[in-house]
Amino acid sequence: MNREKLKAEWLRTEREAKIVGWDFSPIEGRCVETPLPWDYAEIVKAQLSPDREILDYDTGGGEFLLSLGHPYGKTAATEGYPPNVALCRERLAPLGIRFAECADASHIPFPDGSFDLILNRHGDFDPKEIHRLLKSGGRFLTQQVGDENDRDLVERVLPGLPLPYPGLNLTQQRKAFEDAGFRILRGEEAFLPITFTDVAAFVWFARIIEWEFPGFSVEACFDALLSLQQEIEEKGSFSGAIHRYLIEAERI
Repeated sequence: MNREKLKAEWLRTEREAKIVGWDFSPIEGRCVETPLPWDYAEIVKAQLSPDREILDYDTGGGEFLLSLGHPYGKTAATEGYPPNVALCRERLAPLGIRFAECADASHIPFPDGSFDLILNRHGDFDPKEIHRLLKSGGRFLTQQVGDENDRDLVERVLPGLPLPYPGLNLTQQRKAFEDAGFRILRGEEAFLPITFTDVAAFVWFARIIEWEFPGFSVEACFDALLSLQQEIEEKGSFSGAIHRYLIEAERI
């Protein structure tokens, strides 16, 4: 283990870490998540028909939304992260998709009862606002990152940090939707391995997902990163656990 060489590599990765849309290809093959027991894309596609008005809230760069092939004139999207807002204006608006910049899930700039289906994958949400936007019988489909996501990895480098978003789990969110006037049609939750085969990939990951790793830097966490490097040299990888949950809810 050459500490100085490793540190130089990790510092370079830290400086260069950036993301466009929600593209994790820079660490593809070096960071592997175990597949979920459900397929969010297939669940969404089963709800689509050409006449349905749909909204994708927190669409990222619109990659998933465009993959659905839904009629553009029946499609709307929002995004609040400034680099992705610019990307959506460039990518979605010219197609005729109604795009609105929005970083407040409790105040979405569309009229009451606008949509048959609202989608949200790994974004923010407010059950009461979703209820307002849906037509009677409309549905909300979401796959979410749970409050315990990557916690064992966080503990390896930044021990003792509080949960950034407590309450994001199936039990508490099911109740929140029921209280807001929804019937839960489907609810699932999973805790599955995420595996890293090099520390540089983890450095990139921790810098990108800064809300889970507040205060992370190579300098501040160098000894902990060396411990991860030793584990890789001994075992070939190190792992943590992702936390995901799925909710399909119908507006009563």
